Amino acid sequence: MASSALSRLVNLQRHLSLTGSNRKGGNNDVGIGRVKLSADVYEALSHGRAVVALESTIISHGMPYPQNLETAKEVEAIVRENGAVPATVAILDGVPCVGLSAEELERLANLGTKARKTARRDIAYAVATRANGATTVSATMIFASMVGIHVFVTGGIGGVHRHGENTLDISSDLTELGRTPIAVISAGVKSILDIPRTLEYLETQGVCVAAYQTDEFPSFFTEKSGRKAPCRIDTPQDTARLIDANMKLKLGTGILIAVPIPKEHSASGSLIESAIQKALKEARDNDITGNAETPFLLARVNELTGGASLSSNIALVKNNALVGAKIAVCLAQMGEDDCHGDTNSKL
Repeated sequence: MASSALSRLVNLQRHLSLTGSNRKGGNNDVGIGRVKLSADVYEALSHGRAVVALESTIISHGMPYPQNLETAKEVEAIVRENGAVPATVAILDGVPCVGLSAEELERLANLGTKARKTARRDIAYAVATRANGATTVSATMIFASMVGIHVFVTGGIGGVHRHGENTLDISSDLTELGRTPIAVISAGVKSILDIPRTLEYLETQGVCVAAYQTDEFPSFFTEKSGRKAPCRIDTPQDTARLIDANMKLKLGTGILIAVPIPKEHSASGSLIESAIQKALKEARDNDITGNAETPFLLARVNELTGGASLSSNIALVKNNALVGAKIAVCLAQMGEDDCHGDTNSKL
């Protein structure tokens, strides 16, 4: 136990060269290179305990204040209650942070859309200009993988936008999954996007896509998309073994674990689709494109569905946090006791 913990600590420090705290007010935090880890995240990683990465764009751009702050706190609490340490990722004053304090979470929630929506392409600029950045799926994957976190929970990933065959509007989430070895737990692809083309693109990127306890790929707000998932997994233990195999084989690609929204929170498919079509037309008519399109579409769909889509969004994120934490705990334990688990058990 002692030697394995020491080995993890040495590898963590060697990877980014330990420099000590590098942000004001962070006396209990640990700075590694240009990345700041909260004390509890650093402690957990050093001792091989379960850590779950969380994105911050959902806080700044996904919902209004104070609902965004309440949801962020509730999601972190679910992760903790299920045995893992939450590590919300963001860039504050130009410093990439893995694990936020309560004060930092509130600051980010208050900033809202004033925080820069930060994907891979935006990271260097946000750091160089000492900006505040809310990390998307792709940026969160980068920082989580950089410090040795293997499980990341989000609501839904980006993908190929509808009419993407003409606009070439494809989220960097997909290419990141093709080159960053981390497991992303999501409710599939946001249903405002082109799900069939997104699955094709993920196949091209060599990304393993597995649906959780279902044969069909979920559609974010609803359980079904009409598309069969390439793989199926049924337990946290099975999922941990999949992640472990991907790491040991050094495939260099991520894994997408698609978890259906709980049935009781699933929105009406026809209601959602009608709202999406109207929102898409409005986006085209107002020339809303690029990284502004997804926040606009999600907000407009929520308005058109009378708040039903936002309620579903919050419910699915919480469910993903529950599943992701259990997977992370199994993965952390796997090297010592194969998760102490019954492989037939389910959540």
